[in-house]
Amino acid sequence: MSPPPRPPAYRLPMPGSALIAAWRQGYGVTELRRDLMAGLTIGIVAVPLSMALAIATGVPPQHGLYTAIVAGAIIALTGGSRFNISGPTAAFVVILFPIVASHGIGGLLIATLMAGLILVALGLARLGSLIQFVPYPVVLGFTAGIAVVIALLQLPDFLGLAGVELGDSTPHNLAAIARGLPGLAPAELGIGLVTLATLVLWPRLELPVPAPLVGLVVGTLAALAITPLGVEIDTIASRFGWEFQGRSGSGIPPFAPALVAPWRLPGPDGTPLAVDFALIRELLGPALAIAMLAAIESLLCAVVADGLTRTRHDPNAELVGQGIGNIVVPFFGGITATAALARTATNIRSGAASPLAAVVHSLVVLLAVVALAGVLGLVPMAALAALLFIIAWNMSEARHFLRTLKSAPASDVAILVICFALTVIFDMVLAVAVGMGLAAALFIRRMAELTHVRRLDADDSDLARDLPRQVALYDVNGPLFFGAAEKAISSLRVVDPEVRVVMLDMRDVPSLDATAIVALQSLIEELRAQRVGLIFIGMPARMVMKLRRAGLYREAGRLAAVRHLDHARRLAGHWLEEQRT
Repeated sequence: MSPPPRPPAYRLPMPGSALIAAWRQGYGVTELRRDLMAGLTIGIVAVPLSMALAIATGVPPQHGLYTAIVAGAIIALTGGSRFNISGPTAAFVVILFPIVASHGIGGLLIATLMAGLILVALGLARLGSLIQFVPYPVVLGFTAGIAVVIALLQLPDFLGLAGVELGDSTPHNLAAIARGLPGLAPAELGIGLVTLATLVLWPRLELPVPAPLVGLVVGTLAALAITPLGVEIDTIASRFGWEFQGRSGSGIPPFAPALVAPWRLPGPDGTPLAVDFALIRELLGPALAIAMLAAIESLLCAVVADGLTRTRHDPNAELVGQGIGNIVVPFFGGITATAALARTATNIRSGAASPLAAVVHSLVVLLAVVALAGVLGLVPMAALAALLFIIAWNMSEARHFLRTLKSAPASDVAILVICFALTVIFDMVLAVAVGMGLAAALFIRRMAELTHVRRLDADDSDLARDLPRQVALYDVNGPLFFGAAEKAISSLRVVDPEVRVVMLDMRDVPSLDATAIVALQSLIEELRAQRVGLIFIGMPARMVMKLRRAGLYREAGRLAAVRHLDHARRLAGHWLEEQRT
């Protein structure tokens, strides 16, 4: 038997593999022009989205813009996907909002830094391919649940409700919104509805100007039109202020992101955090959740991009790039970043040719911060809430959700509904953990149903023909693992007193785990006590080695492993002859 092939040598993921691949494929003036146009388009889209998502997370809007500027460029240059556009995304709102509420923006940035380290470790461990093991109902369930939570968090701003304190509990938030409904502001609601209508109708015109930009412009103009009437409209400038190096103002700071120590930013009480082991321990769970969601969303986005462009991404390099971006961005005041599917798809449709389009997008956002900070401060909060409603609707994939409910197997529907409900009522981490556990349990059950053992006789198989009555031949099919081994091997108990040799056809057994080995040991001991021999037929060499490591060696007249049925017949005949003499 030839020795098994050696596993391939470990190679570190190459940061920036996507940029290198684009350069090797050929990069010239035409590709540069395409990247400039795509980056300009995505940058215009990213400005309102970054502000809206930062506010939904519970932090001032400039932190979302800093994320698109810093992380968007770094991840593009160091990642493994040619077309991914990274920045703040809606999926993280349900994770980041509770962190901000309990640990402040300083705690959020420290958790982001920790998540970046975890992502780099995942990439170096070459775990990028594990994304394929996340079941679709789990992803669809928590994604739709996140969309519902995001929409719920925007209701106070959309309706103009004052004094509504939202937390990380959906039932609490529903109760708070219900109590605040008597304070509904018609002007705020009107601006929100106008913006929402614009966002819905504008794409039907198929004009090149992005709908988010048009929607916020229309909402801002509506607010400016009614302000002279004495109606106060809540805007970015009226809600948020900033201080930096002795300067202060309202709205968005009109300068580029600067270096800052994340732990010097305010905690939940407004004072800088005291970084100690207790804080790191408290933030470790949220950091793991951020890292897992960032890995799932980024790699799913890269897979979709590959399908649209017929390219291939490097999943491990993408994880390393995402990690580097999330390690660096907190030192510039940015929040958690990951690949955004909608912006990536727009990037591809706009003709992007390489990761430089994402770099251009970051430069466009930087230019908007420096040159248009005052204008951005005029955007009404109700208009941003309307934009987030559209983001939540697109994220929910309602059509896929309903189609899955109608057409998927009952077990998958149950996983989908449970993940959705747990995300809405509790949180996404619990939903994913329970969903993955249920999916694994159902998979184990299905695999166990595929494993069976049956005794062959001359009437239903040629293999058992010409065997003496003292020899029993069993056909074993399917993997012998903890979910199926005990049931399958228990059916091998000898009830025929004439049987002196049992032969097991193991050619259709692809795997054997520790539970199966223990069950086989028990069977062998039982057969030995009954003076019955056991012969394995066609068992792969790797399984034979497992049995030997467990202490099961060849024993004359009692235990053997052969490659072919003919050999087993001869050996069984020899054992029977020895028993007679």
